[in-house]
Amino acid sequence: MAEKVDAEPVSGRAVLGQTLKVLREKAGKSLGQLADESGYEKSYLSRLESGERLSKVAVMVDLDGYYGTGDLLVGLWKMARIDAFKDKYKEYMRLEATARVMRVYTPNVPGLLQTEDFAREVLSEPQTTPKDAEAVEEQVAARLGRQLLLRRNPAPHVRFIIDEFAFRRPSASAKTWEDQLLHFEAVSQWPNVVVQVLTFSAGVHHLMGRGSLTLLWQRDGSAVAYTEGDSSGLLMDDPDDFLRHRLSYDRLRDLALSPSDSLTFIRDVLEEHRS
Repeated sequence: MAEKVDAEPVSGRAVLGQTLKVLREKAGKSLGQLADESGYEKSYLSRLESGERLSKVAVMVDLDGYYGTGDLLVGLWKMARIDAFKDKYKEYMRLEATARVMRVYTPNVPGLLQTEDFAREVLSEPQTTPKDAEAVEEQVAARLGRQLLLRRNPAPHVRFIIDEFAFRRPSASAKTWEDQLLHFEAVSQWPNVVVQVLTFSAGVHHLMGRGSLTLLWQRDGSAVAYTEGDSSGLLMDDPDDFLRHRLSYDRLRDLALSPSDSLTFIRDVLEEHRS
């Protein structure tokens, strides 16, 4: 008897594409008709159905409305966006998506707080083919999709400690940087988000040069620590490892500006940029 071999798992993006095709065919629409009635290009819709592209979530909201499918497509999109990230991040992303409490330290502008244009600039690399540009747009869409977790109900409580370095390296576009600073200012005032700036005056600290640190707590009380450098990420659920990283985070929190002083700092950087 031949040995049974497991089939290749179907990606979330493929499931979303298949669902889009089934819904269109069930509605008796051709791609051309759907393009005319939805306002999206036929070639773009075709790529969504074939699983070649990942749209922005707004596209799925529009198509859910068009087909009268509630939030079916949005739900499938949330699973499909995970495919836009490397495998090593998938488990972290699953935990991030359900975390009730998050504590983040980063030397750079955190992905969860990046505007669309700033994210596009950060993620862009030398592009030699049209597919390179498409890959960047997929990464941008996936990053923006991650940000939805900050506004879900119930919203997680999130604290960001951001190194002053992140505020001293502006984007290439003055408009993009101003919008990013304005977004920092706005998010700092959300009831579920705390932003603290770790200024240069705080001096040398033990996480310098070690990348970012994120602590996640789930509803059941379980917790993990995630560290990420330039080319690697490590997820730790060992209680001793987590406690060590929690203490590291607490030390940085004590060194950083208070939330109110951090908001003042952000506004001062914004004024400096405008002057």
